[in-house]
Amino acid sequence: MALLPSPNQWLPGWMARLAGGAAPKPDGRSRLRRRAGSYRRKSMWPRKLKFTREGKYFLGITLGVGLAAINTGNNLLYLLLGMMLALIIVSGVMSELSLRTLRVKRRLPARAQVGRSHLVEIEVYNNKRSVPSYAIEVEDLRVDQPADKRCFFLKISPRSTQIAAYRRTPQRRGLERHTGFRIATRFPFGLFEKSREVESADELIIYPAVDPVRLPARGHGEDAGDAGPIGRGCGEEIYALRPMREGDDPRDIYWRKSTRPDQLVLRERAREVHHEVEFVIDVVRSQALISGREPTPEELAQREQHFERRIRKVASHAVAHIRRGDRVSVITTAGDRVRSEPTRGIDPILRFLALLGMVDPTMPSGTAPRRSDLGEAA
Repeated sequence: MALLPSPNQWLPGWMARLAGGAAPKPDGRSRLRRRAGSYRRKSMWPRKLKFTREGKYFLGITLGVGLAAINTGNNLLYLLLGMMLALIIVSGVMSELSLRTLRVKRRLPARAQVGRSHLVEIEVYNNKRSVPSYAIEVEDLRVDQPADKRCFFLKISPRSTQIAAYRRTPQRRGLERHTGFRIATRFPFGLFEKSREVESADELIIYPAVDPVRLPARGHGEDAGDAGPIGRGCGEEIYALRPMREGDDPRDIYWRKSTRPDQLVLRERAREVHHEVEFVIDVVRSQALISGREPTPEELAQREQHFERRIRKVASHAVAHIRRGDRVSVITTAGDRVRSEPTRGIDPILRFLALLGMVDPTMPSGTAPRRSDLGEAA
């Protein structure tokens, strides 16, 4: 007895699925079409097209010629309309070739400060093998800030790199986030501006502004913040002179006083004296309710302004103390603390002050550190 063919062999796919069988496998062409469609979806990215002033005039003239050609039936008008439409198509194709396969990088400075200009370098690499890119405009995008700085590249040859820079002056401290670039071109006729956005995340810390500060002269002893009395040590200043003995470091020989080779004079160095300076910053946004009411928005704005002035004042005095050779500590009422010394530089303190913000009153009363006046700390 011959076996009957299974339903999967003669029923259509949807009937086989109803019968409980598996659907037939797609052929090779359908698989290729699906792969090509997914590749196109992945390789294509959105473009933005904007008319320029000349493009609006050109489009208006093109529409007028088209209406005139349809109404009159003149072959010359149809020929002129075809040429104008061809220019639009050529403009779109050539601008697309200019925007494709461009790789953009930015180089941020190591330090940036409020009120001081810095340079940001933009590097564009054309990854095409034989087609150059013309009239490329790169706009640096930042979070919550207008993109007001652009770099223009007239020509980027194939497999080559072009570098341009723009100058910027920050107006507020804090963490500045760069999100990406907007690459645009008006090539070849300037009728349209085609652009696309590229993601490229970077961060730059903007230090607070620093004013010149003249510190008062300091004395010696514990009242001035010295580490102890003056004595022998490994400092830079000379403490005393004595005859050289066996085992002494020959680098400390004082040649001006060493008149004979058998009577060498050695200089003893003084011990380094360190001065400790401490600043306290109140970061609480609003204190407890006064007279049973919360602070008004005007009072909060004034407190924010006072907080920014305090940040700038502390930064200015910290820079002056570090330059003089003092150790500086900054403490907040929330319990945060940073400390620096001349060997480390002022960067840790300025970075801490740049990222410092006001917080809500969550600390219990009596736990905040002791407050000190800026004049007394200086």
